[in-house]
Amino acid sequence: MATCWQGLWAYRFYLIVFFLPIFLLPLPILIPTKEAYCAYTIILMAFLWCTEALPLAITAFLPTVMFPMMGIMGASVVSTEYLKDSNMLFIGGMLVALAVEHWNLHKRIALRVLLTIGVRPSLLILGFMVVTAFLSMWISNTATTAMMVPIAHAVLDQLHETPTGTDAEEGRNNPAFELQEPSPQKEETKLDEKDNKQDGPAHPVPSESRAQRNEEQLRFTQGMSLCVCYSASIGGIATLTGTTTNLVLQGQVNSIFPQNGNVVNFASWFFFAFPTMVILLLLSWVWLQFLFLGFNFRKSCGLGDQMRKQERAAFEVIRREHKRLGPMTFAEKAVTILFVLLVVLWFTREPGFFTGWGNLAFSDENGNSMPSDGTVAILIGVILFIVPSKIPGLTQEPGKPGKLKAPPALLNWTIVKEKMPWNIVLLLGGGFALAKGSEESGLSKWLGDKLTPLESVPPPAIALILCLLIATFTECTSNVATTTIFLPILASMSQAICIHPLYVMLPCTLSSSLAFMLPVATPPNAIAFSFGGLKVKDMARAGFMLNIIGVLVITLAINTWSIPMFDLHRFPSWAQSNTTDFCGVSQANVTTPSP
Repeated sequence: MATCWQGLWAYRFYLIVFFLPIFLLPLPILIPTKEAYCAYTIILMAFLWCTEALPLAITAFLPTVMFPMMGIMGASVVSTEYLKDSNMLFIGGMLVALAVEHWNLHKRIALRVLLTIGVRPSLLILGFMVVTAFLSMWISNTATTAMMVPIAHAVLDQLHETPTGTDAEEGRNNPAFELQEPSPQKEETKLDEKDNKQDGPAHPVPSESRAQRNEEQLRFTQGMSLCVCYSASIGGIATLTGTTTNLVLQGQVNSIFPQNGNVVNFASWFFFAFPTMVILLLLSWVWLQFLFLGFNFRKSCGLGDQMRKQERAAFEVIRREHKRLGPMTFAEKAVTILFVLLVVLWFTREPGFFTGWGNLAFSDENGNSMPSDGTVAILIGVILFIVPSKIPGLTQEPGKPGKLKAPPALLNWTIVKEKMPWNIVLLLGGGFALAKGSEESGLSKWLGDKLTPLESVPPPAIALILCLLIATFTECTSNVATTTIFLPILASMSQAICIHPLYVMLPCTLSSSLAFMLPVATPPNAIAFSFGGLKVKDMARAGFMLNIIGVLVITLAINTWSIPMFDLHRFPSWAQSNTTDFCGVSQANVTTPSP
């Protein structure tokens, strides 16, 4: 019997893929309508995404097969949903992020900030959280965590050592830093290893018992690992390109409500989500401080001779690694300039509170900006392939005297081909195809009619319940799949009960990033868990309270500063469909998106 169960478990994915479509067949057979056909496709894809029986990107291809064969949409119409403006924004943002990673600019930023903040225990956790959150706003959460966790453990190794005088003054080389790829474009600065060394006195024996000290060190290590992976997920919510779920929202809004007037763009998202991220990050730091360090001011602030010597050793490790990077190269400076230019162009294209360059120079007949955030991202991405990585000039190719060679560009296709997450591009497209299919088949209208009883529930209660539901659901399935499945349903619900679509879609998108409880919930969690020192119960205990804090902060955001930003207290004209008469909203008193 045990062998039989083992065999079933070994072949579970094959069995799911084979039997799941058969198990769901009664739905389209008994109800032969387009709505049922579309529901069959969505339910099938939802189960495949949750179980990951097929790769997420392969499951995203199913609408191109099923919608045409079921008579919902033509093949050419479905295919155009797979490469929309949100996909362009994602690709362009990733090109810039890959350039930042390739030239180690993110590591330089991280080490510089840590040197500024210092290495006292409580400030060290805050410093790593701030750095990780900032980097994850611009590059992928996974790449940020993969870089920051080894640095955190290298610093911890120095704090937990009982150093001699030499070690305390200079710090010890730590192999954890070697997990990071060295920059292939520049030579590391040679460090002088023959400094004047003085033999220091033996370190005094600590007064607390060894067992107690080891327990405190273990808890501090756990707190450092968790602070990095949590802040990577938290930081990603601050920008539209910070995490894929934000782009899913933008794409779904543009697909379901094409007349929305570009209500969700880089600037509007940032001014809504950045304060949310800051509040959640600070509360997370307080919670992790309480959970893993307590409120012992003397220990948390690093008072005492013993702690000061260990802090000097840890600080020296960070200083040496920063020095090892050497001075900024031409490539790093060029990437920095292009990165800042990208952010400035994003903010000033169509900010809303003043006329942007997109409205002035490239407007349509209605005065709206024709270039999008994706246009700007692709422009900067293309420039990365043009600008040389060294000051322009001809150099001799190594090993081939007399043969001249131009310097390589800041980015090349080999790097993009290897590191670009193309599966996310396809996953985004699959979500847009599902949303379009729901609209074309009439499933969205049907869902809206069934959800009208929710009109009697106060909107804040609806938003809170949905946030809790999404935060729970995202612990065991992909964040992107979660938003892809739920957002079209929420859009239909908002039309049915006459509330602003963004009032439920914004908080649920943010809640999909609150995957803090399980190692398998997100790649950052898995990376932190793989470094050891953590048990599932440790992550679950810390993550459960963070989920609650996150839901409360998001609820605060959606009911305070987001209301005037998105005019959430009124049902917008661009969300009108056949629900307009039911809502009792006339053209005179609905919100019209400003040009």
